[in-house]
Order: sequence, then structure tokens, then C-alpha cells
Amino acid sequence: MLYWLSDLSDGGDVFNLFRYITFRAGGAFFTALVFGFVFGQPLINALRRKYANGQPIREDGPAHHIATKAGTPTMGGLLILAALTLSTLLWARLDNPYVWMVLGVTVAFGLIGFADDWAKVSRNNTKGVSGKVRLGLGFAIALVASWYAMSQHPPELTGQLALPVFKDVLINMGYLFIPFAMIVIVGSANAVNLTDGLDGLAIMPVMIAAATLGIIAYAVGRVDFTEYLDVHYVPGTGELLIFSAGLIGGGLGFLWYNAPPAAVFMGDTGSLALGGALGAIAVATKHEIVLAIVGGLFVAEALSVIIQVLYFKSTGKRVFLMAPIHHHFEKKGWAEPQVVIRFWIISLILALIGLATLKLR
Repeated sequence: MLYWLSDLSDGGDVFNLFRYITFRAGGAFFTALVFGFVFGQPLINALRRKYANGQPIREDGPAHHIATKAGTPTMGGLLILAALTLSTLLWARLDNPYVWMVLGVTVAFGLIGFADDWAKVSRNNTKGVSGKVRLGLGFAIALVASWYAMSQHPPELTGQLALPVFKDVLINMGYLFIPFAMIVIVGSANAVNLTDGLDGLAIMPVMIAAATLGIIAYAVGRVDFTEYLDVHYVPGTGELLIFSAGLIGGGLGFLWYNAPPAAVFMGDTGSLALGGALGAIAVATKHEIVLAIVGGLFVAEALSVIIQVLYFKSTGKRVFLMAPIHHHFEKKGWAEPQVVIRFWIISLILALIGLATLKLR
């Protein structure tokens, strides 16, 4: 919205700053950050008044969670979503189709998560919206988003899968790109959801991934950068840096209250929305495979659950002491802060590897 202030510029005044994506990304970051700081505690207080019992804790989880986490309010993802939405609408160009596509996916998945969280706290049990309904709605949203992204991509990239490292290599998937992109978005949303099991565990890797994808979006949206890096040019995606900056600002505002011991959980409201956002950015920028590298921690968490379930069904035994894998390390004796910080370190390393694919050609 504020981008239109640049129309008042004669080229040499303060209004000219609003032409620059980097300036507006900084504005989005600080807007979301301040929003989180200002409205975080009032939201927590409101959630405690409305749902005094807080988020129901799984009885089959680590035993100490029942004692330490019981009564903690959930749906804190509302804080991130509100901060992210406000900052994006204020600072991004609202005539950019990718901004609306990614923001739409984020809000829509957030609504699915909110319905699930509301069902859990209102019934005071861990059963929310059924998995089949959540997946069905998620794939429906991803279908619309994938088709829309495909329709906005330049003709030479429409229906193509770009491979990292290998320059000028494209795999023509045709309309099969749509179901592939749907899996990327839904898979990302649910992988982040599975990761969100310890205080601060999910939000920092999400912010690291968002920062990485924001840099990639800015690079592939600039023709001079794509020529230098020899990556595919996707005009318009640079505006997604503003969305990513808003996500990071909102995430930091939330982390202020989610740092151990957490005063609030993001719940499915936050985890599904943020995971969907990462998947949508990857699809928009044609970096779906790079997302698997940058978000390798989320991939590992999801795979640990899949492996555990399949192996148990076939043998009656378990590969991990408990899945997702962060609980496995808790069972092995790692303290919660150890698990969280070590997983943060892994996320940062994977993000740097993902960024390196821009240059390694």
C-alpha cells in the first residue's frame, strides 16, 4: 500500500525510498516486530481467559510435558498471522500476483489450523479436525495456488521443474507440475506442523528458511542478479522478500513469548500457515527442490513419523524411541533447550547450503 507514495516522488526525496524493495522489506520487518511486541501479551491474556485449560497435552508424549506445559495457551499463531498480514498489506505492492498467492495460502492454512486448535481447546482433548478433512482442505487450497502460480510464471518456465546446481536444466512436467506443487505446499505445511513440539523449536527454523527463500525470491526477481548467478528469472517474485521480512518480524515477536518456558504455543494456526507459506514461496520462485534442502529439518521430522508408522505396522517394532524425531532425542536424555538449539544450528547450516545452490552452477 505504501508503495504508492513513490508516485509523489520527483526522484530525489524521501518518497523515492518506497520504490525500493529492500527499504520496504525493512519497514515490513519492523512493523511486524513492533506489532508482536505490542499485542503479544494482550493476546495471551485473552486466550487464558477464554480457554483456561490451555492446549491439551498428549498423554503418550514425554512425561515431563504434562507437568511443565499443561495450561499453556495455544493459537499464538494468530499473533504471527496478524503481524505478517498487516506488514505485507502495508509495505508490498498490492498489484503483484505472487504476493496475493503466498498471502492467500498462508491465511487459508491458518484458518484450517485455527479450526483444529479451536476444536481441541473447546473440547479439552487432543482430537481436533480429522486428518482427512485437514488434508482435503489443504490440497484444495494448494490446487488453486499451484494453478495460479503456473499461470503467472513466464512461458519458458510454465510447467517446468528447475534443478539446483545444474544450470539451464529444466524438466518439462506440463500439467503434472500442478500436483507436484500441491505436494510441496501441503507437505511443507504438515512438516512444520510436526516439528512444532517443543518451545521455540519450529519458529526459528521457519524464520531461517523464510530469510533464505526471501533472498532467493529477491535474486530471481531481478534480471541482473539472475544473469550473474545464471538462475532462472521469475519477474515479480522480488516482492516476496517483503512478505518474508514480515514473517521474520512477526516470528521474532512471537518468539519473545514462546522462548522456553513458553507463555504461548503457536498451535496449528501458526505451524500450518507458516509451513504453507514456505511451500508457496518455493513454488512461486521455482525453487521447490531447494526448499527440501533449506527445510531439511522439517523433512527429517516428517520422515521420522512416516518411517516410524510404516515400520511399526510391518514389524510391530519402533525405529525411534518416539516420533517426531525431536522426541526421540528427549527420550535419549537431551534436555529440551539442547534439542531446540542444536536443531536451530542444523537449520542454519542447511539454509547456507541452500543459498550456496544459487552460486554453484
